[in-house]
Amino acid sequence: MIRTILVDDERLARQELTGLLQGHSDIDLIGEANNADEAIELIEQLKPDLIFLDIQMPEKTGFELLEELITTPLVIFCTAYDEYALKAFESNALDYLLKPVHGDRLKDALGKVRKQIQERSKQETPDKLNEHQQVFIKDGDKCWFVKVGDIRRIESIGNYARIFFDNHKPMIHRTLNDLEARLPTEAFFRANRKEIINLRNIEKIEPYFSGGLLTYLNTGERVEISRRQAIRFREIMAL
Repeated sequence: MIRTILVDDERLARQELTGLLQGHSDIDLIGEANNADEAIELIEQLKPDLIFLDIQMPEKTGFELLEELITTPLVIFCTAYDEYALKAFESNALDYLLKPVHGDRLKDALGKVRKQIQERSKQETPDKLNEHQQVFIKDGDKCWFVKVGDIRRIESIGNYARIFFDNHKPMIHRTLNDLEARLPTEAFFRANRKEIINLRNIEKIEPYFSGGLLTYLNTGERVEISRRQAIRFREIMAL
C-alpha cells in the first residue's frame, strides 16, 4: 500500500482527488491538510510515502512547505497554475498535475510513483560506516580516499551531494538521505534539509532565526540548524 496525504486549502479539490484515488486500490489515504503547517505536522507524524501538494496556499506555499521538511516523501504537485512546472521539477517532484485532475493523467502519475517505490525496494540497505573507515570519492577524473571522520559537512544539490573535506569539495551522484543512512550517527547530524554536519567540527553555537541555531565550524564555515532539527540537536547534545 502507498501511504498518501493530500495537502490543499480547497476542500472541494481534496474531495475530488479523493474520489479519483478510490479507483486505485494500492493508495492508502491516511490524512489530509488544508495548510502547510498542518501538513508538516502530519508528514512528520505519519511519514507517508506520497503527498499530493497544492502550490498556492494561505501563509505558506507548497514550495515553502518542502523547504521545511527534513525527509521528503514522493511529491506530486496539483495546482491550477501551469507557470510553476519548471520549479516543481527542480524540487524533484515526480509529476505536475493541473486542476481539474483527469483520471488518465492521475493514472500516469501514479505509475511513476509505483516505479519509484519498486526501484527503492530493490536497493539493498548499505552497511553503516564508522568514523575510521576510508571511503572512495570520485568526481570526474579526480579520485580521493577519505577517512569518514575527515568529512566536515555534506551539502545537497538536487540528486547530487557536495562533500567537504580538507580543501576539496567534490560532487557525487548520491542523495543526502542515502548518505545520512550510512554515516555514523554519533558524529554526523542532519542540520537542515540540505546539509549534514560533522559534530566534531563544531566550534561555536549561537541562537538563530525562528528558534534555530547557527553553528560555526572550526574552518570558519557557518551552518544553520533548522528550528525543528534544533530541538533534536539539543536533546542529543544535552548532558
